[in-house]
Amino acid sequence: MNRDELVAFLDEYLNILAYPDKSSNGLQVEGKAEVERVAFAVDTTLRTIERAARGRADMLIVHHGMIWGGLSYITGIHYRRLKALFDAGINLYAAHVPLDAHPEVGNNVQLLKLLGLEPKEPFGEYKGTTIGFLGEFEEPQPIEKVAQVLAERLGTTVRTYEFGEREIRVVGAITGAGAFALEEGKRKGVDLFVTGEFTHADYLTALDLGISVAVAGHYKTETLGVKALMEVVKEKFGVDVFFIDEPTGL
Repeated sequence: MNRDELVAFLDEYLNILAYPDKSSNGLQVEGKAEVERVAFAVDTTLRTIERAARGRADMLIVHHGMIWGGLSYITGIHYRRLKALFDAGINLYAAHVPLDAHPEVGNNVQLLKLLGLEPKEPFGEYKGTTIGFLGEFEEPQPIEKVAQVLAERLGTTVRTYEFGEREIRVVGAITGAGAFALEEGKRKGVDLFVTGEFTHADYLTALDLGISVAVAGHYKTETLGVKALMEVVKEKFGVDVFFIDEPTGL
């Protein structure tokens, strides 16, 4: 299929212009004009590019691209990554905040669905828009059970900080570095705030707010969106697709 047709679909489907973002979303690096095989990954690294090339991918679609507002110098790691893309003729497409916030394939919606929850309403204000979602259990669930389900379905270790409710009804999901919305979560009655990473300052904020938190890893929580998008691309265009798993443990 034609690259530009796929790019146009992704731009529209992910609504990439609707969200303020330091990532340069969309087609970041141009490669082959025809696309028959598409790789998906969370991050743009030499390893993911090389694995995409070995897998004969014509395009690599990622959550974390390599251009964050622009490149000042094409040296060092920027040169090596670009050279690897150019040598293999691979198109690089990035969707950062748009893939967090998407109401169907977004990381945050998909995280709630792992818990058997449907998105109840958007939450998590980020530069004038919302990127997270709230979900609600019909019956309160023990925090240990919710964390166990997350751990099993993500294949990771989940750390919990029980600063608030231990019986969970309302869950707020913002993957990756989502703790910026802790105070909003408290205002909206979130019993358990689920995110990817948690800093020293985040710990103190959650403690003072009295809100329980589950931390499941930045990488693991953000595999969900690219995997869901991969299935959409496969079904719509009939191209070969594959996921490149490069966990960081963080």
